[in-house]
Amino acid sequence: MLSAATGLLLAMLGSAHQATPVPAAATASPLPAVRIDDVTRFYAVYDRAHGKPTADALQVGYLDPGSTGLQQFVTARIGSAQKLAMAITKSPQDYAGARRCVQALPAVRERLGPVFTRLAELDPDAKFPPVTIVVGRNNTGGTTTAAGVTIGLEVICRADWLDPDVVERLVHLIAHEYVHVQQPAAQAEPPTKATLLFQSLVEGGAEFIGELTSGEVTNSHLKRWTRDGRCAIESRFQAQATGTDTSGWLYNGPGTPEQPGDLGYWVGYRIVRAYYDQASDKQHAIQAILRVDNANAADFLRRSGWRAENDCRSA
Repeated sequence: MLSAATGLLLAMLGSAHQATPVPAAATASPLPAVRIDDVTRFYAVYDRAHGKPTADALQVGYLDPGSTGLQQFVTARIGSAQKLAMAITKSPQDYAGARRCVQALPAVRERLGPVFTRLAELDPDAKFPPVTIVVGRNNTGGTTTAAGVTIGLEVICRADWLDPDVVERLVHLIAHEYVHVQQPAAQAEPPTKATLLFQSLVEGGAEFIGELTSGEVTNSHLKRWTRDGRCAIESRFQAQATGTDTSGWLYNGPGTPEQPGDLGYWVGYRIVRAYYDQASDKQHAIQAILRVDNANAADFLRRSGWRAENDCRSA
């Protein structure tokens, strides 16, 4: 799931986070396709029109020959060639600006190979549907379903509060989203009375396992932005964790260094990391992280040993 910030939207990997090795046979899953050709087609149409493509040109040159991922994205987010053309007219700077990210895509694809290999080591049952990078209607950084991950380049390219290196930004984001492919809870709408804790653990689990596979979380800026307010943030979260109001914690935009948004990602990550660190069986811990749901979230928190007071004492 991409948030309003990282999907607008959306600690370095240490030895303490290494998973128990698995047999070589468990890592034999084929690596998924990472498609970037839709972006090439879009900018071919865009350039021929000097940055002002018509709906007809977009339909014939971009949407009609597009990948399966793009076709699904049209239904889910773009809507139509006419709506896409209107978005380009409304925000020309975003589509022009996304050009700087195009040249990074081959390197992103290369960097993702080890990420997927590491995921197969951590989760022998992992599924590997395709990743598709497209240019969308400037309304989301992408979608994630069991059928695959689709990334909206024009949104992610301007998300400068994330990793300033575009290759790393996309790799960490895709690693995060690919964990959601493996999470049953992320493949369904939140249940009635879904708690803040549960939804933060889903996002925090994707952050943590994404870090194990790519080397960093998506929202690495929150490490800096929360440094001085960690005790107050975690205490407030602990007090609200069993409630159902997520508006102040999830999908509320990046915020600012003084008032960060999407803090549920960060606190959820802290709890998941505590759970993993205390677990003697790391493979079992990975499966527990992936299978957090609304019914077992409170027990997961208890078994993690995480308490806001612990971080307040060390703050």
